[in-house]
Amino acid sequence: MTPTNSPAPDSPLPTASELASKAGDFRRRMAVIDCETDAALDMTRDRHGRTVHADAAAAARAHRDKAAVEAYATHLAPHAEALLDAARLALDDLPPARHLTGWRAVLDGLASSAAEIRRALDRPAAPGSPAERAQHAALWPHLTAWADHSPIASNLADQRDGRHHQAPLTDEERQLWTDRARAAQIRGALELTESWYAADGQPITLAYLVEDDDSTVVALRGDPGVPGWQVIGHFAHEYEAGKALPAPVPPGVLRSDISQFNRPTPAPELSLQDLIRDVVEGHSAGDASNALLGAVQRGYAAGPMVRLQELLETTSQFASALETAQGRQIAARLSALGRQIEFLTREVEEAAEDLGATVAVLPPHRTPVPRTRPRPAVDTTPPAPPPRASTTARHR
Repeated sequence: MTPTNSPAPDSPLPTASELASKAGDFRRRMAVIDCETDAALDMTRDRHGRTVHADAAAAARAHRDKAAVEAYATHLAPHAEALLDAARLALDDLPPARHLTGWRAVLDGLASSAAEIRRALDRPAAPGSPAERAQHAALWPHLTAWADHSPIASNLADQRDGRHHQAPLTDEERQLWTDRARAAQIRGALELTESWYAADGQPITLAYLVEDDDSTVVALRGDPGVPGWQVIGHFAHEYEAGKALPAPVPPGVLRSDISQFNRPTPAPELSLQDLIRDVVEGHSAGDASNALLGAVQRGYAAGPMVRLQELLETTSQFASALETAQGRQIAARLSALGRQIEFLTREVEEAAEDLGATVAVLPPHRTPVPRTRPRPAVDTTPPAPPPRASTTARHR
């Protein structure tokens, strides 16, 4: 399974786009492996997410590790160093921006992971042995680092092709189109459609400028929510804009330590449907009280209401991290909603405790209805069928 670490001497060197494509192939294969592993691990858990088949879960992870190693050996091992070299050359040519230091650290981390993987591929353990399992498990963090972060290296390599703004406006044209776009924004006729960041760290937004039942695609540089943004181009359609405008760079992440392929084991939790069913099937006030308390339970196995508050708080952090005027406004709204959910959670908890303290049961006259009806006796004459409506067809 040991791959060659470089192309054959007589073969042409791959282009930046080809190197980026190889990294894309690896990421797609890792995504498939991740989905298959999630499905296998789901089979090892009970309805609340607790692992009940530890051996099967360990086997699923071992299979995942081996498949990831094989995917890297197939798609990336011969090209990883060349991709990193191309990315570093492109990085050195970019104008100064806040994200470049982080990108350089990502490339250094990918180089370190590539070296670890290469050493293991050059000295593979005996197939099927415990040593091979341990070796593959040790490589998993390095493989997921490439799956998570190689889009940055791929994008930088593509930047070497040098897509820049091809049709800059003159100062007079820029001011004219900016004034038209600002007037349209005031009357609600500037429809934002897409946003990205250019390599220099400046946001670019596409919008439809609607005037007299006609629309033009315009590109804005800056935050459309605050004064100071400008129109940097106008186009007949979005495809033309995409060819002319600076290429997008990979967007950021909310938390730097999050990995798509290394999610924490889900905490056990009760769904709202389960809690509602517990109330419906309950007989005493304590049964209903326990269901409500399950919804507001805090800590490791938090209930749905607490999870909802966490969702609002996290989304508020995301909206604030967008660093736009509208993002900050929405972050404040979500934060206020989170506080309301916290207040409501305390109210539900108090009501649940009061309900449990009633020490009551449902009265016996609330009798269940049998799901099956008694069958008639054998010698009982069945009732006459209802008169059948006439089936005579009518002709118009």
